[in-house]
Amino acid sequence: MNEVDGVIFDWAGTTVDFGCFAPVQAFLKVFADAGIAVTVEEARLPMGMLKRDHIRTMLAMPQISSQWTKKIGRPFAEEDVEALHERFEPLLLSSLENYTKLLPAVRETVHLLRQKGLKIGSTTGYTDSMMQIVAKGAKEQGYEPDFWVTPDSTASYGRPYPYMIFKNMEALRLKAPWTVVKVGDTVADVQEGVRACVWSVGVVAGSSQLGLSETEFEELPVPETIEKIKRAEQAFFSAGADFVITSMKELPELIECINGLLQEGKRPYAG
Repeated sequence: MNEVDGVIFDWAGTTVDFGCFAPVQAFLKVFADAGIAVTVEEARLPMGMLKRDHIRTMLAMPQISSQWTKKIGRPFAEEDVEALHERFEPLLLSSLENYTKLLPAVRETVHLLRQKGLKIGSTTGYTDSMMQIVAKGAKEQGYEPDFWVTPDSTASYGRPYPYMIFKNMEALRLKAPWTVVKVGDTVADVQEGVRACVWSVGVVAGSSQLGLSETEFEELPVPETIEKIKRAEQAFFSAGADFVITSMKELPELIECINGLLQEGKRPYAG
């Protein structure tokens, strides 16, 4: 049990949809249609959570909660969460096929990992119906993990709960938490990995944490790029990440580093 035997990836912002824009656009529209102005930063903050939990978290934010109380005449209730979610889901489903483009180096990186005998799993904040669309689009481009799971299979307990990671470990017959690496682009991804006691890795380029399109990222002046990457790294490390990589290209080398740590008897962050 002294080598990594599985890597579990997130989807939007990590392997597909550079910048994680599909859910952001849907959240902005749903709240705007309800007469509530939200910022992109507010919409991104809970990213990675089950979408119903994401909406609940947004409604609890002071600026949004205040607007809701003024407009509706009372604080938000669970029925409001459900009503917004009912409008959100079909909106996202109708646009998802336009947001399945693979991020740079994903296909090549996964190929390298499989050559080394690693299993490839995945977790997400999407539902089963959403993932049918996303997984199909990714497969057509050459990326298909060995297993994917959504909170639909864990009694709607999504991130930061660790249960989707445990489902992957069971399905892929991974040996132990410390032989598993979780890679994601949000604080919720990192927290999921920490709670599962696996190696938790934040990835910056393409992330929701960075919040830039591929063109915006490529055209950003170097000083700004460095500053934004630094802020994203700090957010991941503050959430408990064991490591942060700038892009997926760095992952195979990082896994070799983790294998070295395992040989020394080291274990991942465990809170």
